[in-house]
Amino acid sequence: MAQGVEFGENPRLDELFAQLQSKDGANAESEILLIFRKSGSDAMDLLLKRGLDALDAGSPRDAVWHFSALIDHAPEFGEAYSGRAIAFYELGELDMALQDIHTTLTFNSRHFRALVGLGFIQEELGNLDEALRAYKIAYSLNPHMEGLKDAITRVESQISILH
Repeated sequence: MAQGVEFGENPRLDELFAQLQSKDGANAESEILLIFRKSGSDAMDLLLKRGLDALDAGSPRDAVWHFSALIDHAPEFGEAYSGRAIAFYELGELDMALQDIHTTLTFNSRHFRALVGLGFIQEELGNLDEALRAYKIAYSLNPHMEGLKDAITRVESQISILH
């Protein structure tokens, strides 16, 4: 297992993140996400796909099971924690979701989707400074993410009202 960022940097990622900063860089996002999702093992990739399919089917409990099995077999694969964080969030388990997001970011500090999830949960919990920080880091990595600029503006407005 050596293909995903969680198991060592993929040399193409630096180039793709640089492209993401350009005006036409939105296309780099999908390729980055594909790299994030490659464990280097067909069996582990299948477990990831099953977890993602369960999320798509609206079955977060099944997704937790698949992602947890993947984590048991590949504990350094950050994308497994990212998927499980989404499932935990959908189950209302915010503490578990935050724990998995932090683990994802430990393995992959440039995971802009995990950063957005962190911001979203922190915003929901009323931790506006932490939410804003997460959103801004995500935006610095991927300025093309839909709704991210609006989230920053929204949280900045809420913070200014409170201060």
